[in-house]
Amino acid sequence: MKVLISGASVAGPVLAHWLHRYGFESTLVERTPAGRHGLGGHAVDLFSSAADITRRMGCWDAIEAARTQLDAMTIERFGRRPVEVDLSRMYAGISSRHVEILRGELTRILYGATRDTAEYVFGDSIASLHDDGAGVDVVFESGTERRFDLVIGADGMHSTVRRLVFGPEQPLHRSLGGYLAVFSMPDVFGLGNHTLSHFSVGKLVGIYGVHQTGQVRAGFLFRAPELQYDYRDKDQQKALLAKEFQDYGWKVPQLLEHLEQAEDFYFDSIAQITLDTWHRGRIGLVGDAGYCPGPAVGGGTSLAVMAAYVLAGELAAARSDLPSGLRNYERIIRPVVEQSRRFAPKVMRTIIPASPLALRLMPAAAAALPKLPTAVQRFIWSQNAVGKALSSVPLPDYSDLVQPQSGQSVA
Repeated sequence: MKVLISGASVAGPVLAHWLHRYGFESTLVERTPAGRHGLGGHAVDLFSSAADITRRMGCWDAIEAARTQLDAMTIERFGRRPVEVDLSRMYAGISSRHVEILRGELTRILYGATRDTAEYVFGDSIASLHDDGAGVDVVFESGTERRFDLVIGADGMHSTVRRLVFGPEQPLHRSLGGYLAVFSMPDVFGLGNHTLSHFSVGKLVGIYGVHQTGQVRAGFLFRAPELQYDYRDKDQQKALLAKEFQDYGWKVPQLLEHLEQAEDFYFDSIAQITLDTWHRGRIGLVGDAGYCPGPAVGGGTSLAVMAAYVLAGELAAARSDLPSGLRNYERIIRPVVEQSRRFAPKVMRTIIPASPLALRLMPAAAAALPKLPTAVQRFIWSQNAVGKALSSVPLPDYSDLVQPQSGQSVA
């Protein structure tokens, strides 16, 4: 069975790994050139269930070594005393199997784990798809034509596969009323493993150290009515960010001095993708391409890892009837997706204060939580939506479907 996967960030490589284990052949096509692949991105969380999957993939040691290693955060607000937060205790309170890692680092590790068992095509994208019921004929933007048994879109919120098969993005795009921007810059503040955050009503600015490079990552979150911009036009996006924060004060003028030169700049709306179904014939969607719960607020990275694992297993179980595998995958993962969608707006309200009262209360709550006993913290996390949705999801066991590799017995 030959499967084409569009997108090589997180869901794509995880899917390719497990498909290989089950005896499929995967080709991943990625619009980003090889030399740019894996650069940039904000810090993301791998909660327990997703962390377990990467452990089974043999990636856990590399992921732990690449974790952000941030140990403390200082929260500042205009006219108020700074609040100190113990991040190491906070992360321990979420789960003993939780890790925070830069998205680009995770992409790099997943690529390294799959590049010898899957075909990667960088600097290209899908131009057209034709599903005749027995397979899918694909024309690439480079002009290459190939045929596959199945095509999966793992190409993010602005998915090309989704646009070609399910139609334009706009009717499926549900804005949560916010925007996220991230870029790297020199550590002019000497942060090391420390995080600086500054809050005002409707805005958050964070600066945190990247131990792998000695640089810092500057992140901006802000509330705004829906903006009109080209999601591929980085210059236009930089101008929007600079205009939004031009009078902010604090350390923002120093941050914006490095904006123009930033090569790993990321900007996008905090929005959800809502579809009634994530498959059509022999074409399906996984991760943000099908059901983005909201960048930075919805746990989309953990959701993508878990969904890719389930998708591969259900395709392997339904080997002779791939559309049936797509249907079963959707049935299993939909409840997790719906929980993620529900908690994303709540997280959005929490991390970007919408009122002066929220601005007063949020830092105090953030500082108090890590001071509670670890068992109490974990109980609190287990009662909120993110804990329920992504920290303890019972995943199917597909170990009996694993195919022997290179003469080895099945583990």
